[in-house]
Amino acid sequence: MRFVPATRGIVTGADLARMKPTALLVNTSRAGLIEPGVLVHALKAGRPGMAAVDVFEREPLRDPTDPLLTMANVVATPHIGYVTRDEYEIQFADIFDQILAYVQGAPINVVNPDVQPRR
Repeated sequence: MRFVPATRGIVTGADLARMKPTALLVNTSRAGLIEPGVLVHALKAGRPGMAAVDVFEREPLRDPTDPLLTMANVVATPHIGYVTRDEYEIQFADIFDQILAYVQGAPINVVNPDVQPRR
């Protein structure tokens, strides 16, 4: 779902309270789609019973005591949890090729060529 003013907080505490204790809420989209502050409260109340998230109200999430990182009924991963090893190899090979091309004076995949210094 797109994160726009109309979708900010579209999932409310009341919505979460109506979920079954056996429900798993998965949010890999935008943390702001869930009303601020209600997810932890809902999980502590047992509705939903579990959550899996890779987006957080405060990012980057650096507080190791944040409830979403310490609750037994939450699986929290970095937002890059979907990336495969093959994907990383492709991305880093592309980046390396771009660095080499730049060093050789023939940059590739330049997004803003007008600001590229002339050699």
